[in-house]
Formats: sequence, structure tokens, C-alpha cells
Amino acid sequence: MKRIAVLGMPNTGKSTFFNRFTGATASVGNWAGMTVDLMMATLKIGEVTADVIDLPGIYDLRGFSEDEMVVQRFLESTPLHLIIIILNTVQIDRQLSLALQIKRLQIPAILLLNMADEAPKFGVKVNAEKIAQHLEMPVISMSAKYGNQYGKGYDAAIDAIAQTLHQQEHPICVRNISDCAIDDRQLATELDAILQDAVHISTQHSNTLTTRLDRFLLHPILGLPLFFAAMYLMFQVVYTLGTPLQAFLSFGLDWIKVAALEPVFTPFPSFLKGFLIGGLYDGIGTVVAFIPVILLFFFCMAIVEDSGYLARSAFLMDAFMERLGLDGRSFVMSLMGFGCNVPAIMGTRVMRSPGLRMLSMLVIPFSLCSARLNVFIFMTTALFTPQVAPGVLFSLYLFSFAAALVTALLFKGQFPNHDPLVLELPPYRFPTIKQIFVRAWVEVKHFLRWSNQFIIAGVVIIWLLNHLPMDVPPASKQTLSGMIGQAVQPLLQPLGINSQLAIALIFGFVAKEVVLGGLAVIYGASNDAGLGGAIAHQIDWVQAYSFMLFTLLYIPCLSTIAVLKRESKSAKFATLAVVWSIALAWITSFLFYQGARLLGF
Repeated sequence: MKRIAVLGMPNTGKSTFFNRFTGATASVGNWAGMTVDLMMATLKIGEVTADVIDLPGIYDLRGFSEDEMVVQRFLESTPLHLIIIILNTVQIDRQLSLALQIKRLQIPAILLLNMADEAPKFGVKVNAEKIAQHLEMPVISMSAKYGNQYGKGYDAAIDAIAQTLHQQEHPICVRNISDCAIDDRQLATELDAILQDAVHISTQHSNTLTTRLDRFLLHPILGLPLFFAAMYLMFQVVYTLGTPLQAFLSFGLDWIKVAALEPVFTPFPSFLKGFLIGGLYDGIGTVVAFIPVILLFFFCMAIVEDSGYLARSAFLMDAFMERLGLDGRSFVMSLMGFGCNVPAIMGTRVMRSPGLRMLSMLVIPFSLCSARLNVFIFMTTALFTPQVAPGVLFSLYLFSFAAALVTALLFKGQFPNHDPLVLELPPYRFPTIKQIFVRAWVEVKHFLRWSNQFIIAGVVIIWLLNHLPMDVPPASKQTLSGMIGQAVQPLLQPLGINSQLAIALIFGFVAKEVVLGGLAVIYGASNDAGLGGAIAHQIDWVQAYSFMLFTLLYIPCLSTIAVLKRESKSAKFATLAVVWSIALAWITSFLFYQGARLLGF
């Protein structure tokens, strides 16, 4: 088994190449000796089988930021047969220094000049053969986005990788990168020589489309309203298209239950039948029914990110975020937390300031992740009209931003930051349909794999709590769940949250995916109507919104807490995040619920 590392600067299309190269079959795993999860895949390259590891994007090999130190530790502890370097052709004058650093490691390497299709638009011309002579490694111009649609660069890259692997019998490990004598003056001299000999950049050429769009979308007054309007439009699309698809999938799951499962399990004892159908199937099925909504959400987010607009949101928000002790990168990580808080928190490694990292990690868990999203879409569908529901959903996103801002204001003094923001805005791009679908599907698979670790256990426990002891009515006050609900009722009653909703919240601490599955089990045990109808019969919209606010803000899931502790290297910090989130959730829900009741709602 041979081993390949894929390495490059951020926003160079490294992940796009990795997904195309591996067929989007990569999995996330903890690499031996590392404290960070890395993307890796095993595939056949020619006659050779190889592990391919996608390393974090870095700017420098010498380890200034956490991500750069992760790459440094990986290279010093892992023997490699080949390094694939991915650079952006348009920014070759600023990125070749990384290839020169890797050259000094004396590990076989191939340089892929990605985004070569965009280079002519910016007046960039490169001579790959001359660069190869200077670097003493194969250099190939290509487009990971379009593959072989743009010349034959991608096929040439695969051939070069296969040939190099065939020739390299034994892996090489760098014991100490600092011994490789990476000298800044020498690097600058070599870089200048390559640029003079092999690269021509027109000073009069510019990308007129990007320039024209930025004049409008980065306008100092209109920029932010346009961004939030675009996000609201995205929620409208997700809700309008996702809800009918979700209803169709729910109908199919109900049909399977009635037509297939119930006849099969009829001879079973009633307790076991109820457990298998009313517990496992209904609980997990309720979560699965929201796959179309989650897929649409990630589809839209892939468009926003890959088009280059997400990076511009960091630019737009930087001045405002700076007043809170954060910067534009913190805003982007919060947006990425809409998918899942865990990778967003891990993404703060690119920040070199410890204070900025800690404060960013404290605010990211307030991002409305996809696990919370399916709960909110269900609740808004059950208790609000189709005309009002998208606005309600958008308001929850605004509340998540508000919670992050309040948190930053209160804690910025404890986590000072003096690290300036250095941000490179990519040109606007039109992502391919395949690229968007692959990205969205990978995220959905990650969501399902991550959630299934907890949903089954959570649903089983909740069902048992609702049916034990066996000699009392299911989901009644005499059951174990009823006792737990009554115990926490004094704390949650001022928020309008009843005992049934309280049980779901308690198990939501393990994973927010359990909240919806738990509600399906709890209300399914006490009501023959559909889940939405059962909940709408018991609570009004004020209680529902208070419940959603609490779900949005209270304890991050167990996985998020574990990552907070690991990334901060502080149990005290993780405890602070938990205690503060519970306090903020209670105060916010209390003010909303009591205020709404005072106003007569």
C-alpha cells in the first residue's frame, strides 16, 4: 500500500480535485498520531493501490497557524511516496513559494496548476515545462472543476501520478522540517527567477465580470442588505421546494409501515411490535423524511460557497465583526456551522491568534445547524401557514446571529485578538451541476452517518421511558419519561415548554437529531393523529416558537462539546460554553414567551 498526500493553499480547488480523484468516496477518519480528523480514501491508481490523504489548506510549511502545524506534524510522522501540490494558476506569483518549500523536503512531488481555465481571463500565462525545470518535478496545468473538458490536463495529471508511484518503491519521511533550511531570502530569489523565466502576468488585464459584480455586491451601503436578502431567498427556496418533497417521502414511509411492516409484526407481542414500529421505525423515519430538505439546503450553500460569494460575506462583515473582537473569518465559520458546528469549529485552526480562535469557537455553536433545521422546518410546517413559515425560519437564523453577537460582546475582553485579517477574494465562478450535487450529497452522507450514531440509541431510550413501567398508560405522568418531565417542569414551565417537549430537549443534548425522533415517539405513543397534528393540538405558536428558541440556543450536542474541549485544550472552556448556552437559551425563551403573553398572544 502506497501513500499520497494532497497539499495546497486554501481556496485552490484542492477539495474539488480530491473529490474528483477519489470519486467522492472519501471518509473522515482520525490519522494515527494526529489529533485531527483528515479526509482519506483508498483507490487503485494504475497497478498500484494507494491511500490518499487530503491535508488542511496552508499558506506556509513552517507551522504558524494550527492547520500549518497539523500539516507539519503529519509530514514529520508519516512516510509518503508522493505529495500532490495544488496551486491556483491565477495566483501563481503568490503561491509558488509553497511548492519551493515542499521541494526542500526531498519527497517525490507533482505540482498541479489548477484553475488553468481562469488564467487567460486574468492575463496570466505560464510555461509549465520551464517551471518543472526549476522545481525539478512534473508540473501540469489543469482544471479540477471541469476535468477533461478543459484540455487533457486531468488525464495527464493522473498519468503522472501513476508513473511516479510506480517508480517510488519506498516511502520517505521528513524527521524535522526545520532541518530542511527553508530560508526566506533564498526562497524569494528562486521565486523571482521562476516568475521572470516562466510566468507572464498582464498588468492591464482584469476580470470585468468580477469587477462589475463587486461594485454592486460589495457596495458599502447595499452590500449587507443584499447578502441577507440572498440568504432569505435561499431559505424560501429550501422551504418551498423541500416541504412537498418531505411530505412525499413521509407518505411513502407511512405506506411502507401500513402495507408491509404492520402485517409482518402482527403476530409479535404488542410491546415488541410497538417498540419496533412506534419506536424505531417512526422515530428514525421522521428524521429520514427530512433528507430532501437537508439536501436542498446544502445544495444552495454549495452554490453560495463555490461561486465566491461566501468569501465576500467575510469581507462585508469584517469591519463590524472587528468591533466584537472577531473578524470576517469568524463570520464565515459561523455560516459554515449552518451545516454542522463540528467542522466549523475545527476550521478555526486557520486563525493564528489564540484569542480569536477561542472567541470564534464560543460563538459558532449558536449557528443553526442542519440537525436543528429539520426540527424547525417540522415545527413551522405544523403550526404556521405556508406564507408565514419561511419568515419564521429566517427569524431563527437572525436570532442565531444575534446570540453570537451578544456572546462576542460579553466575552471579547477575556479573549483579546490583535491578528489582522488577510483575505483573498476569489473570482466569481459558476459551479457545475455535478460539482454541486456531489458536494451536497457528501454533506448529506456525513449528516446521516453522524446522526445515526445517536438517533437509534436516543429513540430506543425515549420509547422505553414512555412505556415503562408496563402497567401504566404509555407517555403518561406515571411513566419514567413522565416523571422526568415533571421534575424539570418548574424550570421550563415559565418558557411555555410542556413535559413532553422537555423530554425531547433532554435527549437533544446527546444529538439534536434525537429531538425530532423523540417527539415522534412521545406523541406517537399518546395520540393516533399525525405528529404535526398532535403537537398543534397541545401547544400554540407562542409555545412552539419559545421551544424553537430554546432548541436553537441551549447546550451544543455532545460531539460539539467534545470538539470544543479538544480544540481549546481546556475543560474549563467547554464548561463555559455549556453553562452560557443554557443561560442564554433560558433568558431568551423566557423574555419571548412572557412578553408574548403580556401582549395578549
